[in-house]
Amino acid sequence: MDKAREAKSCKLGDRSTSDVTIQLSNREGRPEWFYSHSSILINKSKFFADRLSHLDSTACIEIHCSDFDYDDHVSLLRLLYLPETSVVHSFDSVKTAIGILQVAVALQCEEITQSCIQYLEASPWEDKEEEEIIKAVSKLGPVAIPIVARLQPVDLSTTRNVFVSAIRFAMSIGGPCLPFGDDLITSAREQVEYMLEEDDDTPLITADDEVKSEVKTGLSKICSSFEKEVSSLLLESDLTSEAVEDKVLRILSDLEWTCHILPKMDLMKEFVCNWTEISGNILTVVEDRKLDSLMWGLKVKLIEVTGKVLEAVGYGNVILPPACRVQLLKSWLPYIRKMKPLLDSKGNEELGFRHKMDEDLCESIEGAIVSLILALPSNDQAEILADWMNTEQVRYPDLSEAFEVWCYRTKSAKRRLVEGLDKIGNAAVSL
Repeated sequence: MDKAREAKSCKLGDRSTSDVTIQLSNREGRPEWFYSHSSILINKSKFFADRLSHLDSTACIEIHCSDFDYDDHVSLLRLLYLPETSVVHSFDSVKTAIGILQVAVALQCEEITQSCIQYLEASPWEDKEEEEIIKAVSKLGPVAIPIVARLQPVDLSTTRNVFVSAIRFAMSIGGPCLPFGDDLITSAREQVEYMLEEDDDTPLITADDEVKSEVKTGLSKICSSFEKEVSSLLLESDLTSEAVEDKVLRILSDLEWTCHILPKMDLMKEFVCNWTEISGNILTVVEDRKLDSLMWGLKVKLIEVTGKVLEAVGYGNVILPPACRVQLLKSWLPYIRKMKPLLDSKGNEELGFRHKMDEDLCESIEGAIVSLILALPSNDQAEILADWMNTEQVRYPDLSEAFEVWCYRTKSAKRRLVEGLDKIGNAAVSL
């Protein structure tokens, strides 16, 4: 009988044909014997081949196992009796393959080692399994290169390409993405935020000129599209249709999402400038009489997005010239001042009216406006505060803090001026 046929007819545990005994220590520390065949062991394992070359025909090979790898040793002994092509299909989990791989490397079983690597390289991993794989392959050396290839960082150029593609989907500027639709957009946004996230490690992507250029282009397109859709509202025959408002809100939601990522790329100024530029046209439409009692969702969302702009400018995250800051305030302050009581009134009158400015939104906008006013030239502050006190709606936003600071600063400035004039007068007399 030749070796191939002999090996094929052998079965692990067949005492009648066994010529080698493998002794493993089980979990309880008691030895267990596995009746094996030298023809299989020598052919499949260099470790066993070396041990058997120094033993007689009644050989017993003892292998010490830990509590953690006993089952892996037993599984490997069984795999030695399978045809090479069947080994890779015998694994039932990534965890099993990892354990057997480590034993196969230790016992120098090349065929089984390659089968484990083939299985692990091609199988999906969960996060916990990936951590185990990293620990295992770090001890295996060059044999684990195919697995390591999945764990190595991608080069910068490839990462950038993936990020740019994700940005296009996330900003809804990559063209139609059927049949996935909103699911792909949501996923793209989550991954863009993750790639930009700064945690204990470095972010996955840094915003270089190429990435910033792509984002700027996308932002410009969204702003243009939003302005166009809002302007077309006055041409609609049926403004009560939810589909009409939903279409505009969808684009506005795209803009709102960009506010989350732009600060991470130092591009919030681009958003503020675009928003300031289109504000006049947007407000002209939403304050038209045709929309007086319609599209409350759009009106509230406009305030939410504007709140992010006011915060960015008011707290110095975006630096603009005084004239631009004054224009921003004069555009949106009257609108916010008018909408707050209207929304409150609608909420009190209509049960289930869901469009409102919540407390957090009100506080953040009020704080940003106060901060923004106090950073303006004194004359501009005075003009805005005078307009605020001359209106009926002085309760929101409450600018009394800004008014108090303005009064104090104005009085202090006048005192400094008088003291300066006195010094000049005294100097002239002494001459």
